[in-house]
Formats: sequence, C-alpha cells, structure tokens
Amino acid sequence: MSAGIAVSVAKERVMIIVTGATGKLGRLVVEKLLDRMPAAEVGVSVRDPRKARDLADRGVRVRQGSFTDPGSLAHAFEGATQVLLISVDKMGEECVKQHRTGVEAAVTAGARRVLYTGHAGGGSASRFQACRDHAATEEILRTSGVPYTVLRNGFYASSALDFLAPGLDSGRVALPADGPVSWTAHADLAEATAVILADEGRFEGATPSLTGPEALTFDDLARIATEVTGRTVTREVAPDEEFRAGLTRKGVPDELAGQLLGIFEASRAGEFAAVGPTLAELIGREPVGVAAQLRERVARG
Repeated sequence: MSAGIAVSVAKERVMIIVTGATGKLGRLVVEKLLDRMPAAEVGVSVRDPRKARDLADRGVRVRQGSFTDPGSLAHAFEGATQVLLISVDKMGEECVKQHRTGVEAAVTAGARRVLYTGHAGGGSASRFQACRDHAATEEILRTSGVPYTVLRNGFYASSALDFLAPGLDSGRVALPADGPVSWTAHADLAEATAVILADEGRFEGATPSLTGPEALTFDDLARIATEVTGRTVTREVAPDEEFRAGLTRKGVPDELAGQLLGIFEASRAGEFAAVGPTLAELIGREPVGVAAQLRERVARG
C-alpha cells in the first residue's frame, strides 16, 4: 500500500433487536447489552413503546411490535443483524403460532441469526405443555433457513419462590409431589444471553443447559425458607387433583390449572434435574442460588 494513502474500513453494521424488552427477562438482557455495546446498536420490539421511553432516552431504538401483528414486526425488526425472541407468556397452539410469526418476521427482515429463549427441559414428549411448545418452536427455527441459537434456560427461580410464597406466612407449603429442579435466576440468564448476543458466532443450534448451581426439590426449598426466615416452613404433599381443584377455586382456568400441574408431573420424571457448567462459564462466576434470591425477596417485603 502506497505511503500517504488513507484507507477507510467501514465498521460492520450491527443492530440487535430484543423482543419483550419491557418484561422481566427482556429488560435485563437489554441492560446487560448496554454494558457491552453502544445503545445505537440495540433495538427493542415492545407492545407499548411508552413503557420503554427510558430506553429511547438512552439511545436505544424503540419500535412497536407484536407477535400477533406481522406488519408491526416488519417495522420493529427492520435492519436487524440478530433478533432475540423472548418466548411469549402463553402455552399451547397460540404460543407456537406467535413464535412462528416472530421467526418468519426475523427471517424476512434479513437477520443473520435468530435467538430464542427455550428451556433446558424442552422436548416434544414433555409432561409440561410449555416445554412441548419450546420443542415445536425449535423445529420452526431448524427449518427457517437461517442460523439460530436456542437458549436452553433453566427453570426460572422466581416460579419456585411464587409457589413457596404462601408458606412463608402460613408455615405450610402444600404442593404436589415433585422432583429436583435446577432453579435459575433471571439476572444470570440475562447476562449469559447478552454475552452470546455480543459474540455472534457462539452456539449455533441449541446451547447446553443454562442452569443454576444445584437442583432442588420443594423439601429442599422449605428447608431453605426455614433457614432464611427463621420461621419453620413445612412442606406437605397435596394430591394432584386436590392441587388442581384448589387453583380452579381461586379462579384459574381449568386448562391452565392442568398445565401448572404439569410442572410437578415433569419434575417427578426428572425433566428439570439437569445441572450444567455452561451458565457459570458464560457469566464468569457461580450462578446465584435460590437462598440468595429468597433473601432478596424477603428483604424487599
């Protein structure tokens, strides 16, 4: 190259789109991304842009998008190099339909990679409907024609704490028989997701299981709750149908009550027991355990 001739190399365009960015996991992912890259390289697709006004003020591209409206996703995903699809808060046919819409919109937008928040227990034969939905979505991704990454997330620890919450006051946790579950913190999963998004070549296909440090039963959780609160919390086993009927008496639709029961049926079969090192490797530290998360929740009141 001749001396004195300046050569300008254009920086490769980057635009990472995160769906569901006003939800618990999506918001945390965006925050972790902003620790790693300029706000101008991050966009969000949200149903209500007003809830993401603070992100817009920080330079994040905020656009309205809904999995029930393909036209809105075309605008929200415009120019995307990667799209992170946060799984919708539904189960069954409608869930898979919305995920298909999201995948197709990302492909049409020209994304180089589509990422999806799946589940460590995802499988077509799972006893838990959501895990069957995750398996169906993975199949959509496999046949999409673009590189994809499925994040095999461990079961959210917040669900365990929600099931446990009534017992913190009453001293009694009555739930169906269960098995060990690798309960995992939203914040740890969000940090790992940001790491994977920032390294576009990492994990083509499904990741290994991204899980908390140990698999625990509700017997274990009752013991932890006793230690954390200083009040005895006793775990009792409720028959499956009694648990389901109790939910419906509280106004939970019967179909949803059956789906929630599926969590316990699947855990009894060992579907959520896997614990792996990958999450710790991605975030560079031991994932947060349930005891620490319970202490934080108790402190918040």
